[in-house]
This record gives sequence, structure tokens and C-alpha cells, in this order.
Amino acid sequence: MIRSLYITAKDLRTELRTKQVINSMLVFSLVVMVIFSLSLSDVLSDSSVIDRVAPGLLWIAFIFAGTLGITRLFASETENGCLEGLRLCPVESAAIYTGKAISGMCLMLVVEIVTLPVFIVLFNYSIPSIPLMVIVILLGTAGFSVVGTLLSALTVNTRTREILLPVILLPLLLPVLIPAVLATAKILTGEGLFDVLTELRLMAVYDIVFFTLARLLFDHTMEG
Repeated sequence: MIRSLYITAKDLRTELRTKQVINSMLVFSLVVMVIFSLSLSDVLSDSSVIDRVAPGLLWIAFIFAGTLGITRLFASETENGCLEGLRLCPVESAAIYTGKAISGMCLMLVVEIVTLPVFIVLFNYSIPSIPLMVIVILLGTAGFSVVGTLLSALTVNTRTREILLPVILLPLLLPVLIPAVLATAKILTGEGLFDVLTELRLMAVYDIVFFTLARLLFDHTMEG
């Protein structure tokens, strides 16, 4: 685990210096929020309408902004000629995968931390249970990162990775995205922990299963 954190720290330090990925993710997410707030300006006063559309809007912004970041997760290594060096490091490939998955999740969380207050302001909305919302976001983001990291490594050497990755990724995310949207909808309407337990369990199982499978398959992905 320590070696995985070293890889995470290396990726985050690199991103803090360049800010290429995080800036594009933030801009995309904020533009999505602004566009939707303008298009729904006539119904912003109707809380019942916002309750129905808000969960989808949030996760659209999160997922598509995250896709931008995941696409660049291994691409930066190939552009700098570091991918082979990373493979030659005296660490298990599973540790490389875990480190990359954590760094991708950290970038997404930064975007989500910025996007959520913007959503509250633009839509004049309040979130009844912030802690419960944080749990849903963490589980949904973890599921996105564990699958996205594996697929990013799988498509890194393809010429059309920016197009191919979302095509492969989004269908695989449906089992975690659907309960995330449903849980978010329940939280925004004031329901409590026991009302979203089913969705939380589904997301937790998804995260554990795909994280385990991805760690096992990552070595073959790197060899390919």
C-alpha cells in the first residue's frame, strides 16, 4: 500500500505543477452547471422539478469531467516516455494500478468539491444531509475510478483512446451510476440513511468486486 501511495503522490505532484487535467475537468464541470442552470431558469423556483433533474445533472457533470481526467491518467506517462520506466519499477503491477486509481479519484473529488457548492448557488438549492451525500459521492467516485483506471491503461496505446475509452467505460459504469443517481435523488428529497441502504450496498459491492478484478487483470493489461 505504501508503494501505491508513492505513485499517487508522484501523479498529484505532477498535476499540481502543470494543472492541465484538473483545469480542464473543472472548466467542463462548471460549464455544464451554468448551461443547465440557464436552460432551466424558468423552473428554478419549482422545487419538485429540480428534485427530479438535480441528481442526473450532478452525476452528468461528475462522470464526464472524470472521463477527461481518466483519459489522461496513463497518456501523460506515454508522452513523457515514463510508462516503460513505471513498468520496470520494483513494484507489483497491482500497486501501480492502486496508486493510479487513488490519484484519479483524488482529482475527481477536487472537481466534485468545487462543483457541489456551485450547484447549490446556481440552482438555489439545499442538501438536507451533507454527510450522507458525501458517502454516496465517495462510493460512486470510487467505482468510477477503479473501472476507469483499468480501461485507461487498456486503451492508452490506441490512437483513438479519447473516443474509445468513454464508449467502453460508460456502459460498465451503469451498475454503480444508477444506484448513485437514485440515492442522490432520495437524499435531495430529505430521505435518510435507511432509505438509501440498498443503493449504498449495491455501490459498495460494485466497488469491491471491480477493484479486486482490476487488480488481478492489470498485470495482463500492462503487458498488452
